[in-house]
Amino acid sequence: MSHNPNSIRTPLARVRGLGAAKSGTGHFWLQRLTAVANIPLTFAMVVIVLMLAKLDYSGARALVANPLVGILLIAFLVSAFVHMRLGMQVIIEDYVHEEGRKIALILLNTFFAVLMGLASIYAILRIGLGG
Repeated sequence: MSHNPNSIRTPLARVRGLGAAKSGTGHFWLQRLTAVANIPLTFAMVVIVLMLAKLDYSGARALVANPLVGILLIAFLVSAFVHMRLGMQVIIEDYVHEEGRKIALILLNTFFAVLMGLASIYAILRIGLGG
């Protein structure tokens, strides 16, 4: 393997095959993975919502308490919130040029996705476990 003397990559980065951000490929594949996972999970979510629309409160609680339904809902939420966080991060990185603002927005984006995901999962678990 020859070394280009004009390369700005460190020797360790050349060995690892990583770019400047150190995570671009992983980020790219996780975005694609969640996009593919969202297809059947969104279909399942639509079916569940249509079923919920026909039920009264106690019937809706019973449906969400069903283990398969609860797992599908949680899987949808995790995949959707991860996908949303990654997509918003890309938008922030591409269109916000001031470094301090970019970091603050990326942190807010992450906190928002994590808090909303946790709150949603907590609600499903609380219903599912009879709370």
